[in-house]
Amino acid sequence: MEQGKLGNMSAWTRFRTPVGWLEVRASEEGVVAVEFGAREEEGEGGSGQALAWVRQAKEELEAYFSGGQRGFSVPLVLNGTPFQQAVWRKLLEIPYGQTATYGALARELGRAGAARAVGAACAVNPIPILVPCHRVLGSGGSLTGFAGGLSVKARLLALERQHR
Repeated sequence: MEQGKLGNMSAWTRFRTPVGWLEVRASEEGVVAVEFGAREEEGEGGSGQALAWVRQAKEELEAYFSGGQRGFSVPLVLNGTPFQQAVWRKLLEIPYGQTATYGALARELGRAGAARAVGAACAVNPIPILVPCHRVLGSGGSLTGFAGGLSVKARLLALERQHR
């Protein structure tokens, strides 16, 4: 995960997935964003290494949705506060098909009372799915907020359980 660089978008791709339309954006350093609810029209734009990154991300996401990919190798560029960076790195450690709670992540980060702050960092994760914030649950295993909506979060978790 690239840190500290401004992830200016210089390429994009938009495509349909089992959970709706996604748009992936990248800079020359790597993927900077995955957004749900993209315009329902396939396409891509950009050039150079940034275009190669969005194409790689699309391939990896399509393999993920078909059950053939459990992790991602495309470079990621995540810009945020030091705490957000720490949370996002911790999310990358949650294994495919498994979940963690906001409270457990806070404890692992040495901030036992910071479950809400972990949730806030997850809420602004610019690269959902690739940085698997969908694997984080509320206390007692409850489904809580997700950029793509709770139904998408449930579908992603079900997909991973099915292909574990």
